[in-house]
Amino acid sequence: AAPAGTGAGAGARWRARAGAAPGAHHWLYSDLFGRPTYCSACGLAALLGPYCRSCGACVHSACLAAADRQLRCKQPLTDAPGPAPHHWLRGNLPLCNRCAACGLQCGSSPRLCDQRCVWCQQVAHDDCLALLPPGACPLGPLPRAVLPPNYLHSVRRGPREPPADTAQYTHMCAESWSPVLVLGNSRSGSNMAQSLMGEFCTILNPVQVVDLDSVTPFKALQLCTVLPPGSARVLVCGGDGTVGWVLDAIDEMKYKGQEAYVPAVAILPLGTGNDLSRTLGWGAGYAGDTLALHFLQLVLDGQAQTLDRWRVRLNKGFYTFHRPKVYTMNNYFSIGPDALMALNFHARRQQSPGLFSSRLLNKAMYFFYGTRDCLVQTCRDLDQKIELEMDGERVSLPKLEGVIVLNIAYWGGGCRLWEGTGSQTYPPASHQDGLLEVVGVYGSFHCAQIHVGLADPLRLGQAHTVRLTLKSSVMPMQVDGEPWDQGPCTLLISHKTRALMIQAPPGSSDQEGSLLTPSTEGP
Repeated sequence: AAPAGTGAGAGARWRARAGAAPGAHHWLYSDLFGRPTYCSACGLAALLGPYCRSCGACVHSACLAAADRQLRCKQPLTDAPGPAPHHWLRGNLPLCNRCAACGLQCGSSPRLCDQRCVWCQQVAHDDCLALLPPGACPLGPLPRAVLPPNYLHSVRRGPREPPADTAQYTHMCAESWSPVLVLGNSRSGSNMAQSLMGEFCTILNPVQVVDLDSVTPFKALQLCTVLPPGSARVLVCGGDGTVGWVLDAIDEMKYKGQEAYVPAVAILPLGTGNDLSRTLGWGAGYAGDTLALHFLQLVLDGQAQTLDRWRVRLNKGFYTFHRPKVYTMNNYFSIGPDALMALNFHARRQQSPGLFSSRLLNKAMYFFYGTRDCLVQTCRDLDQKIELEMDGERVSLPKLEGVIVLNIAYWGGGCRLWEGTGSQTYPPASHQDGLLEVVGVYGSFHCAQIHVGLADPLRLGQAHTVRLTLKSSVMPMQVDGEPWDQGPCTLLISHKTRALMIQAPPGSSDQEGSLLTPSTEGP
């Protein structure tokens, strides 16, 4: 596993060396190893240096070339005819361990000693290795989620060959096999995704863990096409924007005739708002207290369900001479004060991206811009500037400053907007009923009151299609956190498609929306 206490300071300069070929080491840099560590190449003590996120090898910077030559990394595919054997790597064992042969602790000597299998994580003394019973490697504590390396070799075909019949190779895999593909945005969550992807590489086949900073989601999802139809599950590590990016790639798979291989999608929330993650039960945000193994177990245990996705078609002006701009909406659309907050936040983050690495700081910035708008009231008299139609019927608007169109239950970082928390509550909003919920807000102060349960929104109704016409002025708009300033236009929201998502198992989150740790609920 990746050593504890690793730093991201110099990680970028090693990342370019990673993944040069299948089975190559994926070197990242640690500013300080979090426990006594020895170089896997020369055997001397090491305080800092490169480590491989796939196999866990740690080396001095000067030993990097020698390590590439001498140390074999975790192989994503092998031509071995039978089940995969153990792949042993010497030294730097977990602190709490027991020898698989004699039951005593391994790695206690102050030197590079004893062995660890990079697949199943079993450990053994150097002298006990020959005492282990012969047999295949069990591929770790969760073989249901692992893609066996000999399976990939068996289904591999040339560009002119017909696709393989994947069903005839499933005997190589664990019972109830459902491989999990992990797609992570290494820029999400204060570089927390990079650390998480190292943990997932320890448990899974390295080919199952993909950094979306270097590989597009569509290309990464092509792995699903060599798996039995309907067997794959995808875990997206990132915010709602990253999830939307992956769902767009899944739509592209459908358009290209790969609908049978479309996977179900789960979320490990690393963004700021994480409203879609909350809706599906995956929590308000990952805080580093849930083990990667526990999260994979939740992905396997979760139930698949659909998510409505909507097309937002925007025509500038009142005529259709211009080519419309089209967005895809998973969460919500808004015009008014909350879109203004998102726009100000986005502009500031573009100027100083280093200031926005903390989820808490991001929420504080949203609060600052919301408070400022309470005084300025940039979006006042919105009801005089727009016309709203729901299912073809014009809606009479009272005096308000914002309109929000919802597809999911949560909005604005954890507020159940449609249900309300004030004097009158409504039935829960559904993300799979083909209906949109439309509400109005009177201003930024009203939004703040809704957040703390002191007021209800103005519920305008539910509809299958929503048309909004901005007659005059320039107003802030947003779709799923992507804000912009918009002049006169006509905007139509209609149903586009449905995505297959994974609902977290019941009881996996507490009342505040945080995932329970394995100490509270075992995997």
